[in-house]
Amino acid sequence: MAKLGFLSQYLAGTSGELWWENDGGGWATLLVVLLLLAWQFFRSCSSLTSCRHLSANLRSPVVHRPSPNVNSSLGISKLITDADLRDLISILEGNLNEGERWEDVIEKNNGQLSYMAKSFRPKDGPPKYLSVTRFEKCSTELLRDFYMDNEYRKEWDKTVIEHNQLEFDETSGTEIGQTIKKFPFLTPREYVLAWRVWEEDDKTFYCVIKDCDHPLAPQQKKYVRVQNYISGWCIKKVPGMDACEVTMVHQEDAGMNIKMAKLAFTKGIWSFVCKMNDALHKYSSRNQRSPSVSTLLRIIKKVPPKLQNETKLKKNSEGNLFGCKQPNTSATGSSDGTHLGNESKKWINRLLLLSGIVCLSRGRSTLGAQVAMACILTQLMDGRVVPAPTQTPPARHGCCS
Repeated sequence: MAKLGFLSQYLAGTSGELWWENDGGGWATLLVVLLLLAWQFFRSCSSLTSCRHLSANLRSPVVHRPSPNVNSSLGISKLITDADLRDLISILEGNLNEGERWEDVIEKNNGQLSYMAKSFRPKDGPPKYLSVTRFEKCSTELLRDFYMDNEYRKEWDKTVIEHNQLEFDETSGTEIGQTIKKFPFLTPREYVLAWRVWEEDDKTFYCVIKDCDHPLAPQQKKYVRVQNYISGWCIKKVPGMDACEVTMVHQEDAGMNIKMAKLAFTKGIWSFVCKMNDALHKYSSRNQRSPSVSTLLRIIKKVPPKLQNETKLKKNSEGNLFGCKQPNTSATGSSDGTHLGNESKKWINRLLLLSGIVCLSRGRSTLGAQVAMACILTQLMDGRVVPAPTQTPPARHGCCS
């Protein structure tokens, strides 16, 4: 399904600093960490029995809703509708409310793979991301199966601890599943999601994904249940090329500090996309379909004819259906963030960045200090005043907010 495993993978590779060598408070920090580790050990031992019980529950049989006469009490057939598909297409076109606009976040390519992303921060709610990823030598059907193969996902994405199909409705084409993902230094996140896939005549595919509740996945204290999750994508062929691309919009509240999450996204997403590309090309040699893909092919629905005609007209008149500019694959260079048109601002940013590197290199800073300094540098580069640091209570979800 959808993915944001780049965050945990990025954090996993940044914890090798000799923080106990810091001047002033190093040993106190060590003592606190040891106490936390001891507490975590006893907590793990006490919850071992409940974990085994959970594992047994997660492997309970999938609920199958074959006909409208046997409708789910949760209204699974109404969780995701054709109206959601229409809304998805509108967002993928780059449409926002008046006064709102997408901001460039990152653009990279290596000649065989390209990726670009924009973001928008609503007044209330987590940031939205709009991205376009282009894969060479790949068909839309292969990329669709790769995205929806939850069994294969557990093989190549090590942040996925567990995935379980909970229910599917053959009439509406809606599925519900539960995924547990690990976040280093944070409490594992639990995703209970409903999704539905549509197909156009030209083998263009759409998917809408939402968070939901389900009786087979009761909320547990040892996981952070991800809320306000809304995601969707479109997979289509690139005209005149042996390639296809996926345009995705994504928004979720994983209980993290927004600046920390955005920093991890910017720094870690490209390596994650490259890893995904490697897994995709290995996937093409697999001969047997997984249960999740077999279920998808059985219940996938057609895009309503009226909506399909509308998208065809836009493709023919505009060339590019979506509001994102297409990734540039003519060169192997890359650019991150919004480009500054003023040369003096560039030099100021370089000096700030150099100062930050010097600061981070002295005393072998911890991961938290690195992230904090990076956030401060980001604010300075944006021209905002950074308030003096204050002591804040621990976040309610894990060790970071």
